[in-house]
Amino acid sequence: GVNAAAEQSYGATGVRLMTSMLNEMERLGAGLILGNSLLTARGIPASGEGDLKTCVAMMVMDRFGTGGSYTEFYAMDFRENFLLMGHDGPGHVAISDGRPVLRGLGLYHGKRGFGVSVEFKVKTGPVTILGLTQTADGKLKLIGAEGESLPGPILRIGNTNSRIRFRLPPAEFVNRWSREGPTHHCALGVGHNLGRIAKLAALLKLPLAVVG
Repeated sequence: GVNAAAEQSYGATGVRLMTSMLNEMERLGAGLILGNSLLTARGIPASGEGDLKTCVAMMVMDRFGTGGSYTEFYAMDFRENFLLMGHDGPGHVAISDGRPVLRGLGLYHGKRGFGVSVEFKVKTGPVTILGLTQTADGKLKLIGAEGESLPGPILRIGNTNSRIRFRLPPAEFVNRWSREGPTHHCALGVGHNLGRIAKLAALLKLPLAVVG
C-alpha cells in the first residue's frame, strides 16, 4: 500500500513501516500524509485535522493553478526577517522546489506513531497565503497576504517547510494576521494572487482582509 505508492510516485526505495506494533487504524493512519499529499497534487485538496475551511482555501488556490499547500506558522526569524511556514502534510508537491523527500516518522513532534511524511519547500519566488475563517456572527471571511519564498535550509522533520518573507516584519505580520481572527492553518500557493482572490471574494460576496 504505502510502500508501493511511495515507490511509484517518488521513486523512493527502502521505505519501511514498522507495522507490527500498530493496530488496524494506526496502519491506516500511517499512510494518510502521503496519500493526502498525492490527492492534493492531483487537484483533490485534502486538509488535515478536520479543517474544512482551509480545505476550501486549498481548493481555491489549486483551481487558480497556484498550488495550495496546507500550512501553518512555525517560527519567526528576526535576524533574516522571515517566517518559517509549513505543516506535517498534506503538501502540494506540484509546487515543490525540487524533488520531495519521503521521511520515515519514528518519533517526531513528541507523538507516538509511525508512517511516512513528505518533506519539501515551496518554490522560491512570489507566494500567496489564503485563509478562510468564520466571524463571530457565523459568516465566512477570507484573509490573504502576498510574500516571497526564500532559498535556504529548512528543518529536516518530515514536514513541508518554507522560508516566507512578507512586506511587514515577522512579529508585526503575525500580530496583524492574528487580529483578523484566522484559523491556525492557511493555504500556501505560488505567485501573487490577491487580485484574483479579491475578484472571487466580490463574486461570492465574502469580505477579504489583506494583511500587509
